[in-house]
Amino acid sequence: MTTDPSLTLHQIFSPAFPVGSFAWSHGLETAVQQGQVSDADGLENWLAAVLRHGAGWSDAVLLACAARGEDAAALTELGRALSPSAERRAETMQQGRAFAATVSDVWGVAIPAAPYPVAVGLTVRALALPPGVALRLYLQAFAANLTGAGLRLIPLGQTDGQRITLALSPLCAELAAAAQDAGTDDIGGFAPLLDIASQRHDMLYSRLFRS
Repeated sequence: MTTDPSLTLHQIFSPAFPVGSFAWSHGLETAVQQGQVSDADGLENWLAAVLRHGAGWSDAVLLACAARGEDAAALTELGRALSPSAERRAETMQQGRAFAATVSDVWGVAIPAAPYPVAVGLTVRALALPPGVALRLYLQAFAANLTGAGLRLIPLGQTDGQRITLALSPLCAELAAAAQDAGTDDIGGFAPLLDIASQRHDMLYSRLFRS
C-alpha cells in the first residue's frame, strides 16, 4: 500500500495518534500554579522558551540525527540524559514507547522503544519520510499540545490557543531548518526555570497532568 508521505506525517503527528501527549504539561502546570504563566502572552513566551532553549531544540536535533541513521542506542541514552527530572524522563520515554509500538504494528516496521524524538526520527528513516517536513510538524505538534495544556490550566479560549500556535509557527520552522543538519554537539540551551518547574511538579498539592 502506497501512501502520500505528507499524509503519513500528518497521521503520526495527529492528536488522535495514541502516544498520550495530552497527559503531560512539560512543567507548565507548575508555572501556572506559581503564577509565572497567567495569560496568553505569558503562555506564548513560555512556550517560545521551551522551543528555543529547552526540549524543542534538543528534540529536533535528536530527531534529525535518528533520521540520518546515527546510532540509535547512543541517541536513546542521550535523550534520557537530557531529561532534567524523573517526570520529564517518563514523558519522553512513555510517549516514545507508545509511538514506536503503534508505528511497528500499523506499518510493519521494527521501531525500538526510545525517547519520543528518537523514535520519530527512526520512523522517518524507516518509512522514507521527508525529514524537513517531519521536523516542522513535530515542533508544531509539540507546541500545539502544550498550548492545549495551557488552555485548560489558565484557562484561555480556543481562539487564544490558535493565535498562540500561529505565532509560534515561524519559530518552529526556524528551529526545524537549523536542526536538519545539526549534530549532537549542537545540542545546548539554558532554561533553568523550565527545569525547576518540571522538578517541582510532583510536589504540587493538586495536579491535572503527569509532568
